Parts: sequence; structure tokens; C-alpha cells
Amino acid sequence: MKMYILVRESVPLGFAMVGVAHASMAAYIKFADDAAVKQWISGPFYKAVCRVSDVQFDEAKACPDHVIITESALGGQETVLAFKPREVWPKSFKFFSLYR
Repeated sequence: MKMYILVRESVPLGFAMVGVAHASMAAYIKFADDAAVKQWISGPFYKAVCRVSDVQFDEAKACPDHVIITESALGGQETVLAFKPREVWPKSFKFFSLYR
């Protein structure tokens, strides 16, 4: 079971780091009562943080059960998506580049 966190590749590193932290916490809070999330949080709670293009970011929003993080210092731009942990992911998620 894994949580995916997607960061727009255009987001500067400092904002990306803050956005990932906020997204991880926001997704956990939003879905904390879900049985699968309770199982995930009991460990190990895997996460994949990926850098994605604007097109990939927008297409990923079609996958249900996510939170969107915006950054006021970037004019309210949507910067990060975090998805409820799950076992099965859309095929496209396997091809996202890990954030390095």
C-alpha cells in the first residue's frame, strides 16, 4: 500500500518541500477514518514523491480521493497532489519520475 504525492516540476524546491509536507498531512487527515488508511498508517507507510509535468498533474486529478495543495506565494497555484493510500494505482502512476 502506497501514498503518491505529485509535485509540479515547475515548483521551486523550497515550495515543493513545504507542499509535500502539507500534502502528506492533509491527505492523512482527510482520509484518516478510512479502513485502508488505518492499515497503511500501522506501517510500513510507503510514499512515492514524484515530479510531474503540468499535463500529468492535470490528468492525475481524474484519479479519485486526493487533496490539492496551493501556494499563496505563487499566486494560488496548485503545486502538489496527494492521494489516499491504496494497493492498486492507474497504470500512468508507474511511469512518473521520482523526485530526486
